Amino acid sequence: MHELVPVNLSAGSLAVLAVTALVAGCARGFSGFGGALIFVPIASSIIGPKLAVPLLLIVDLVLTPALIPKAWRNADRANVGVMAAGAALGVPVGTYLLTHVDGIVIRWAIVGIVVALLALLMSGWRYHGRPHAGLTGSVGLLSGLFSGAAQVGGPPVVAYWLGAAISPQTVRANIVLYFAISSVLSVAAYLTAGIITPESVTLSMIIGPSFGFGLFAGARLFSRANEAVFRRTCYSLIAAAAIISLPILDGVLR
Repeated sequence: MHELVPVNLSAGSLAVLAVTALVAGCARGFSGFGGALIFVPIASSIIGPKLAVPLLLIVDLVLTPALIPKAWRNADRANVGVMAAGAALGVPVGTYLLTHVDGIVIRWAIVGIVVALLALLMSGWRYHGRPHAGLTGSVGLLSGLFSGAAQVGGPPVVAYWLGAAISPQTVRANIVLYFAISSVLSVAAYLTAGIITPESVTLSMIIGPSFGFGLFAGARLFSRANEAVFRRTCYSLIAAAAIISLPILDGVLR
């Protein structure tokens, strides 16, 4: 399998990517978010952000379409549409930053974004007003920017919709449907920018099974585990990922 990888990866690096994908998939399967926050920082430190980010996008897009039909039935589609319109403006800007900014700078930015979004999630802050078009579109713009640059656009959307005066079923459906649309926008932007390559496709086929198994395990854990404990575990893993992936530690850990 190693010979099929068109990038200079050692067997150890490939194993780290697979384990990271497993953990990230587990977090995503359980809580609906956190996968990119775990995977992208560590993968970027191994293969660079210009390969790590589209790799995760491909894997996530292939493995999550089964969630869409139910989300379509239960979502507030008008609200999701406004959020997606904002993302349509933000994704190309984030993609431009990913393709035109130095890889080390992008890695530092990813760590900074991850730490800031982790702090937002851990703070427990939620938006408690009623969603309206202007604010919904602005959240979508911010999420699209983060998604285009690093596929970490989840926390602003999650924090916004979880606190809104809508049912939990609608919140979950909104999130699933929005991210499906956001992923399509990202694919279009990445194809235009030329950053979905044979390398990213090949690696997605190798890493995908690990992520998929993590999704399945996380979904099973959701019905059995204490959610508060698991979320704290996810937050710890995200924090560890951010620290391990710091560019300043390249000479120490890698």
